[in-house]
Amino acid sequence: MVVTRWGARFAGRRFPVAIGRAGMTNDKREGDGATPLGVWRMMCGGYRADRRAAPGAPFAMRPVRAGDLWSDDPGAPAYNHAVRAPYGPSHERLRRGDGLYDVVIVTDWNWPGAAPGKGSAIFVHCWRGPRRPTAGCLAFRPDHLDWILARWTPRSRIILRQP
Repeated sequence: MVVTRWGARFAGRRFPVAIGRAGMTNDKREGDGATPLGVWRMMCGGYRADRRAAPGAPFAMRPVRAGDLWSDDPGAPAYNHAVRAPYGPSHERLRRGDGLYDVVIVTDWNWPGAAPGKGSAIFVHCWRGPRRPTAGCLAFRPDHLDWILARWTPRSRIILRQP
């Protein structure tokens, strides 16, 4: 999949995509709102089993439960990893009320070997709408994300580049 600021191409189709509110960057920093340029893999993910069936994917997809969190504190030992509540350091809730993480995919950006401050929670997930920015993730219309996941293979990659 090739992604630019204006869209994504995968398996012969074009998809609108939302990126970080600060655009794309070669120098990702925690909290900068930018989507990091580079080549990523989708590694594993989760879905809201109370809202939808598990999407087809060539990697593990597990139900997101209450108390599932993602550490975004660069000073924490679990930085850029899944954690469970209660968790004191800064974190993001994976079970959201707004539907953004009804499907949420962990990428290999700064994961699993996380360099502190180089960006956390760079996911692929459902969007708020066209051209509605993320905090640094890639976001797709839910049906488009399902279509992509159904055709993704272990050899597939996300290639983020400037147009």
